[in-house]
Amino acid sequence: MSAKEPLLGTLKVCILNLQGSSSPYTDTSPHLQSFCEVLEMILRKGIKQPVLGFKRKDYWHWLEQLPQVTHPSMTLLSMMIEKTNSCEKVLTAQGRGRYFLRLALNRKLLAVAVKQLIRSSRLLEWYDPMTSILGNEDLSEPFLSLMLVVTEMNFSLDLQNSSFLDESWQLPVCLTYETVPCRELGMVLRYLDGRIFIVNVLPQSQAAVDEVVLVGDVIDEINGSSLRNACNGQAGTVLQKYKGKPLSFRLIRWKWHDGGMYKPLLPYLKILQEKIPSFQLQHEHTHKEKKEDRCLQGGRLLYNLRYLGHVNVGKYGSKEVLDQGIPMVLEKHLPRQEVLFDVKETEVVVQEKAASKVLFRYSYTDISCVGRRLDSNNLFAFCSVVSPESSEQSTFDCLVFESNTEDESEEIIRRIAAGFKHTEWFV
Repeated sequence: MSAKEPLLGTLKVCILNLQGSSSPYTDTSPHLQSFCEVLEMILRKGIKQPVLGFKRKDYWHWLEQLPQVTHPSMTLLSMMIEKTNSCEKVLTAQGRGRYFLRLALNRKLLAVAVKQLIRSSRLLEWYDPMTSILGNEDLSEPFLSLMLVVTEMNFSLDLQNSSFLDESWQLPVCLTYETVPCRELGMVLRYLDGRIFIVNVLPQSQAAVDEVVLVGDVIDEINGSSLRNACNGQAGTVLQKYKGKPLSFRLIRWKWHDGGMYKPLLPYLKILQEKIPSFQLQHEHTHKEKKEDRCLQGGRLLYNLRYLGHVNVGKYGSKEVLDQGIPMVLEKHLPRQEVLFDVKETEVVVQEKAASKVLFRYSYTDISCVGRRLDSNNLFAFCSVVSPESSEQSTFDCLVFESNTEDESEEIIRRIAAGFKHTEWFV
């Protein structure tokens, strides 16, 4: 075998490319995928396969034997092997090997694993010294040197994003959808090869109002319970377990970072379209917000509004008092305050736009009504109880805001109304 190995040169270039980008290196780092692919090629190169070829061997098969040949003090490697074996999102040797590599990158232990292999004659028997890199002393030492360089680099990879490692190094876009307890979310699901696809979102349902999920997305987790390799009805069983409690869904977006389809999903989506002729991927939400009227903060889009002030309207917080409360606030002629208005899953949060300081927050259980006057289309208001812990002596405040357009005002009113409508049964 030549003393010059092209894969080592390619790996070095990948490392340099990574170092040229910002640290820590995450799943969105542009050169991460190519680095992992070349690293995997090196680990696979020259692995001896069974003569009859009944079950092909992969690098994971020697990695999981590390605890048997390492010194008892190497407990971190043993813990990593155990963590990999317990990961419910990877089902194959390829997936487990990839999960382990990502875990080792995060914990700066990849060089330790390689060093243990090189020092173990038993593990080196896995590799052909004539065709491999790891089984050839002249090549394994330069490879170990590169791994020591990688150990000095800071990786922050999302280990929860592992459900497609069995198929690809290309990872999907993942997001979290948190919603309030409700009778019906309104997501129509279809099970396909152990994955749960959202094939429809019912109009006016909680999922439609929240505008997070898209038709074509995959449910990966519910409240931390993995749904990889799910059987029919498993999502319903998990939801029943958390009935009456807030829900947190981890979703796999069908769209990738570039706006196109996430390629590993293509075979699944083709089958769905064959089985469900009416199935269509949802590209955007029905009420897509105008960018100039919204502000991105922490992954959420917030409304840019003006807060006009508040007034106490007494012991009654029904919608009729808005006709009195809004003019009373306007008559004060208070200076308008630029705010960011966030309609969240369980509450409304208002913060200063300049300093991002939270001015106040109200849960939907404390909001009694929301609406606007017909003669002021851009203005809206909601009433909130002042002392919720003392219902007999409590009064209500009317808070008034100015939106940018009539449509925006309608949208905010609709979302707030849906919020306390969907939570009232749980209170």
